[in-house]
Amino acid sequence: MAPSQDARCRAYWKGSVLRSVLRRAAETATDTIPPKIGQGHCGTRPGDPNTILRVGAVRIASVGSFVMKGLFKPMRILRHMFEQNRAWSENIRVQDPDFFRKLSHQQSPDYLWIGCSDSRVPANQIVGLLPGELFVHRNVANLVVHTDLNCLSAMQFAVDILKVKHIIVCGHYGCGGVRAALRDDRLGLVDNWLRHVRGVYRKHEERLAAFSEENPRWDHLCELNIIEQVFNVCETTIVRDAWQRGQEVAVHGWIYKVQDGLLQDLNVCITASDEALEVYHTAISR
Repeated sequence: MAPSQDARCRAYWKGSVLRSVLRRAAETATDTIPPKIGQGHCGTRPGDPNTILRVGAVRIASVGSFVMKGLFKPMRILRHMFEQNRAWSENIRVQDPDFFRKLSHQQSPDYLWIGCSDSRVPANQIVGLLPGELFVHRNVANLVVHTDLNCLSAMQFAVDILKVKHIIVCGHYGCGGVRAALRDDRLGLVDNWLRHVRGVYRKHEERLAAFSEENPRWDHLCELNIIEQVFNVCETTIVRDAWQRGQEVAVHGWIYKVQDGLLQDLNVCITASDEALEVYHTAISR
């Protein structure tokens, strides 16, 4: 037997998260409640706050059974993130009341960041830049693959449209993707993506074999992978065309250390096609 509307109302009334959501919705729609619904529904009076709340519950219950199965459970709502977002927004507005108004008009970053998806490496924060100052593309192990239209599209938009002056390839020590490639671990679908890092390992296998312990070898492969991706950036038609037409674009290779939060320059910075190979070989030989 289907539950009565009154039973549905009581069930929703017990949910504190839903109660808050419905109150806010009902407060903006008190004049739209049909009289026949407001009178006698769930045993309350029209105009009474509880009536508004319960009528809202009845309306939502009619949307479909998926609502009754937990649409408003805390796991679905993640309220703490919205609270943190409000606190962050308020803090920004205290520092600069016009910040979001100015930000909404345009973005004009000077930097494109190509980094790892690792949650411990937040691009803007570690270089102290605000929203709008850094254009970001991230993927597992900070790879630049010439068949990856996602990465190439971000790069093309950054270079051709936003006119960024710097492309920063930033990896980090302790990268799980690099370690998986080093060990040739099997993780699933991502193994296909990490074959590109495995290719870097094979290319420099003799150099890496000089490290007797895994951790130093792992660290060095993280560095080598960044250098290789910098060179890959320079080999794209996007960057080569930009240099050919005289656009200033510098490509950098950096690495981040999670243990102390500091960046390290790998001394690989390429600003023109004719210097790419020399800079690359010098960086590799260090």
